[in-house]
Amino acid sequence: MSRVLVIIGLVLCADATLADTVADFDTLLVDHWEWTLRNSPAFASRLGDRRYNRLWRDLSREAASTRQAERRALLARVYALPKTELSDDKRLTLEFLRRKLQQDADEFRFGGHLMPFSHRGGVQNLDSIARAVPFESISDVEDWLARMAAIDSLIEQTIETADVGRRRGLMPPAVLMQRLPDQVSAQLVEDGRDSPFFEAFQTLPASIDENVAEDLRSRAIEIIEGEIIPAYRRLQTFLTDTYLPDARQSIGLASLENGADWYEQLAIRYTTTRMTPDEIHRLGLDEVKRIRDEMLAVIDELEFDGDFQALVEFLQSDPQFFFEDPEALLAAYRGAAKRIDPELVRLFGTLPRMPYGIEPIPDAIATDTTTAYYTRPASDGRRAGIVWVNLNRPDLRPRYEIELLTLRQAAPGHHLQIALQQELDDLPALRRYSGFAAFSEGWRLYSEALGYELGLFADPYSRFGQLNSDMWHALRLVIDTGIHYKGWTRQQAIDFLKDHAAKSELDITQAVDRCIDNPGHALASKVGQLKMLALRRDAEAALRNRFDLRDFHDRLLGGGALPLDLLEQRFNRWLEAELAATVPAP
Repeated sequence: MSRVLVIIGLVLCADATLADTVADFDTLLVDHWEWTLRNSPAFASRLGDRRYNRLWRDLSREAASTRQAERRALLARVYALPKTELSDDKRLTLEFLRRKLQQDADEFRFGGHLMPFSHRGGVQNLDSIARAVPFESISDVEDWLARMAAIDSLIEQTIETADVGRRRGLMPPAVLMQRLPDQVSAQLVEDGRDSPFFEAFQTLPASIDENVAEDLRSRAIEIIEGEIIPAYRRLQTFLTDTYLPDARQSIGLASLENGADWYEQLAIRYTTTRMTPDEIHRLGLDEVKRIRDEMLAVIDELEFDGDFQALVEFLQSDPQFFFEDPEALLAAYRGAAKRIDPELVRLFGTLPRMPYGIEPIPDAIATDTTTAYYTRPASDGRRAGIVWVNLNRPDLRPRYEIELLTLRQAAPGHHLQIALQQELDDLPALRRYSGFAAFSEGWRLYSEALGYELGLFADPYSRFGQLNSDMWHALRLVIDTGIHYKGWTRQQAIDFLKDHAAKSELDITQAVDRCIDNPGHALASKVGQLKMLALRRDAEAALRNRFDLRDFHDRLLGGGALPLDLLEQRFNRWLEAELAATVPAP
């Protein structure tokens, strides 16, 4: 009898231990997510969480050090959890969290937070946050006014932090920083009504009484003229008199102290592999050769009278490939979306409920940004996803890119993946609202080729455009590693792109500068795409006539934006279950 009691006691003890472990795991996830939102107020606002709508991220050095200490404390809790007592999915989530925290903790020593400026956006255009914040009530407007009033302090923190980086030799390249004064100049208006910050007050909700609305506008003008414009004048003086003169002439990360080590860390972050920068560089060159051969085959099909470069010049100059009117270009994007969306049911069993819109990139930033980009929907369902398209210089934006960019940024690309991920209610917030670039960017590139299965790319020019896009991402592997690890010059990277891609000089220059500005990010898309294509080939070979593309895509997207090795582990478990389910009973 005593032996039975002992066994029962051991079972109860094990159950209690498991319950405690699960409770600790759940608490850790909640604590981490609250910490994330508290330290990233603008991100919280974009998700639709209004609790931090009056705040900006604290950019002071003291706050950065505090965040690092808190990050390490969370990481210690991750390592302390007994993983063997958790389910497969909880272990996957715990490893997801560990990598997020460990990457940030490991990279803190390089001092990236001491270089707070980017020519692609930041403190110089904080007004853009208003487009992601709902203005549905007086309370919403009051929150934005409070946030506007805090800009003075935020700019002061930015100046102080950047100056510490300057004195330590942590400086961005001059070729990028020289653009900031003109961007700041857009904020230096004489009349507050002409400020970009006043745009949000032009059309306040109809539910707000007009007398109250006028009072809100008056307060906005007072804050703009009394606090925001003077703060931007100080920023402009700091940039022109102090910061820009010390900006470095080199462009690669390896030119900084410990920069090569830093780039190796970033290669791991953005590819979620152990590939070295040299291996990634060789992969890029191999892909360039493979895709070039396919492009030459299309040229043969066109029976074009000229070589590759002649075709590139033709594609960049012939009027048939361009719109003269920006509105016609916008209408073409929207038309492509209407053609694509109804066909998605052929490729996916589950589609997101949240819609998306296509809008022009604001003129103030169009000249310094990419052809198109995407912003996610709010988690509370109050704001749809938005694909932003660049209408600046329509004479440089070819028609044959429209289907591709719609596939990439909208559906089945970024919007489908991100909106669907946000609707995976069985996942914790960490995995619903964050992820790894190798997956999200890899999916975006993988999804472009799905256009063939949707009946797109019907003519050789469109197929050449699709191959040109694939080539573009292979080239980015080469130039990113070349710039930041192998000592390439900016002109060397520009020339390499010109020799291999059918892109305008504007697109090429912007792409090179984007690589300079954001080391490592360009590595994510091609590495992620190749992994997804490999998983698809594995599934097709294993399941043969039982392979269902809709099911494959649902499984691929059903776990959120995972690191590639964790994606493969999850995929292999599914594939094993599929194979076991089809084995006939003995």
